Amino acid sequence: MGGFDPRQLQNLLGQARQQYEELQKKMQATVVEGSAGGGAVTVRMNGQKHVLQITIDPEMVKSGDVEMLQDLVTAAVNAASSKVDGAMHSTLGGMLGSMGMLGIG
Repeated sequence: MGGFDPRQLQNLLGQARQQYEELQKKMQATVVEGSAGGGAVTVRMNGQKHVLQITIDPEMVKSGDVEMLQDLVTAAVNAASSKVDGAMHSTLGGMLGSMGMLGIG
């Protein structure tokens, strides 16, 4: 019968810490775009879900339809956020797999 080996736990915690730091770096480096209205509004966002840039087609401003523009900005932000979630889920899944933890997540 094998007993508890604290070195194995320390090793696992060290791997987890290293993977966490790697994930943080990837989140900072990841940049996605979400758009709405056929590209009338585009949002660039990093993996930490910080909005980096919002681009609005000048024709949307000329139309004077503020409510529609607000809806498009909201939709573009949500689209970018969903892309970040997908990218991070994929990255995290790969990290868990490399640690022998497939099936989690």
